[in-house]
Amino acid sequence: MTTATYSADVPANAGWFSKSEAWLDQRGKGAWIAAMVLGFIFFWPVGLALLAYMIWSKRMFSKSCRHSSHRNARRTAWSAMKPSGNTAFDAYKAETLQRLQTEQEAFESFLERLREAKDKTEFDQFMDDREKRAKEVMATEDA
Repeated sequence: MTTATYSADVPANAGWFSKSEAWLDQRGKGAWIAAMVLGFIFFWPVGLALLAYMIWSKRMFSKSCRHSSHRNARRTAWSAMKPSGNTAFDAYKAETLQRLQTEQEAFESFLERLREAKDKTEFDQFMDDREKRAKEVMATEDA
């Protein structure tokens, strides 16, 4: 069994409330909801206070509690672009990224051609159906 390590950005002299808040933030919105439900079960004013705090601090309606996945994604993307110091690896990385960019552009142009072909097929079918209906109308009017 493994134990979770506590690595939040909370000063060592922070109070129990700040430590509890950071601990719940690390575990996400589900932990906040579970704490609120348990608060309602054991002593309803605690659950109500947690609900009010979650709404006031915008934890209830945000995608994550405090740790932004966009910030982590930007940091990861930036670290992928930084040179590693190894020139052979950096050349390989640049070549691979260029190849992937070329493949992505080719795939996007393929998808565009596919969409255009589908649109043309649908339009041709619409025009054929319209022509059939017009012929049927003309045939019923002549009869």
